[in-house]
Amino acid sequence: MEFNIRPMRLEDLPRVRELEELSFSLPWPERSFRYELTENKAARCWVMDTTDPVGNASLVAMLVLWKIVDEAHIGTIAVHPGFRRQGLGGGLLTHVLLAAAHEGIRSAYLEVRRSNLAAIQLYSKFGFEVAGVRKNYYQDNGEDALLLTLENLDLELL
Repeated sequence: MEFNIRPMRLEDLPRVRELEELSFSLPWPERSFRYELTENKAARCWVMDTTDPVGNASLVAMLVLWKIVDEAHIGTIAVHPGFRRQGLGGGLLTHVLLAAAHEGIRSAYLEVRRSNLAAIQLYSKFGFEVAGVRKNYYQDNGEDALLLTLENLDLELL
């Protein structure tokens, strides 16, 4: 199976929303993605898709990043449950961080649930380190978020 990474488009929003609902207990509403695509000049929205041998297209992953001067804040990233543990999240993250570095971004940060060990393990492979804790960050259950940072984003390391 071949996978394609490309900028998100408005016609992707129904599938992006479905992916959000499958992935998160507090999914972003479709209007938030619409805003990121049409109004937020700092937003960089990406999707990964694939087409099966019969020609059916599937959106398998997405990521939203905000460029803030020379920093990147990863707002959300998700991989469809049927495609997890295949390296797709890492592939998408690599692509997006490379694109960000080409735009002059030198560091990145994100929040992740303390209990999301799979995501924490992925981010640590990229060199993200725990920089702090945001207490009671998640509204659904009051779980803390770990603030992860990647300093000195370097094209050579990705």
